[in-house]
Amino acid sequence: MPSDPSRPLLAQAALMRDWLAQLPYEAFGQPSVLPGWDVRQLTGHVSMIFQGLLGALGSPVLTAQDPPLALHDYVARYRPDAELIDAVTAELAADRTPDDLLTGLDLLLSQARVRLAEPLPKVVRAPRGPISGADYLMTRIFEVLAHSEDLSRSLPDREPIRLDRTALGVGVRGLAGMLAAKYPGRSVEVRVPPFTAVQCIQGPRHTRGTPPNVVEADPVTFVLLATGRADWSQALAAGQVRASGARADLSEQLPLL
Repeated sequence: MPSDPSRPLLAQAALMRDWLAQLPYEAFGQPSVLPGWDVRQLTGHVSMIFQGLLGALGSPVLTAQDPPLALHDYVARYRPDAELIDAVTAELAADRTPDDLLTGLDLLLSQARVRLAEPLPKVVRAPRGPISGADYLMTRIFEVLAHSEDLSRSLPDREPIRLDRTALGVGVRGLAGMLAAKYPGRSVEVRVPPFTAVQCIQGPRHTRGTPPNVVEADPVTFVLLATGRADWSQALAAGQVRASGARADLSEQLPLL
């Protein structure tokens, strides 16, 4: 994390918000790449990211009786709650106009800037359970990166949302670290230049020289794979992922969330 851990989140959120503000009204009614959501509903879901953040930061865990979940265990709880997430998103969007949604997002971002100027709680009670404050902030970075790409891919005729380099680097390192923690081992080296390289998956341990099993992807492709926006086999066939070695297949490990 950088010296100011909130800076990547707020920087990417600002880029997303400014892009949304330039859309014509009719663009909000276009289907998004997320099934069942249009761009307006996806915009409402972006507000949900920051509502969750503010709620969690306001609910610190003060005792050791509620140990924090590991980051990979926390995000694994998203899938069982998919219907609830859809319902909350629908409620946030409801019949709100794009102007209403952007005004609400501006208020949430303003409140988040104030709250994030304070030290992060050691552990917070987030929607899916207790988690360290730093790890919960990381989940918000994953979300703004993934949804920036969702919005850009939903309206491909428009200039895409720029990805803040620091936010992208923090998100890639967080996702790669989560991959290594969830699937510990040293048989496969996963490289995402220029940001990180990790070893994972049990098997024969590599000690020196070029590892026998190597996976390499560019940062955006890795984010899309890790967050379920891209398919492993399709990315491999398109040359967006390079894999060498008999064990260099992450189709069972990705996505992470």
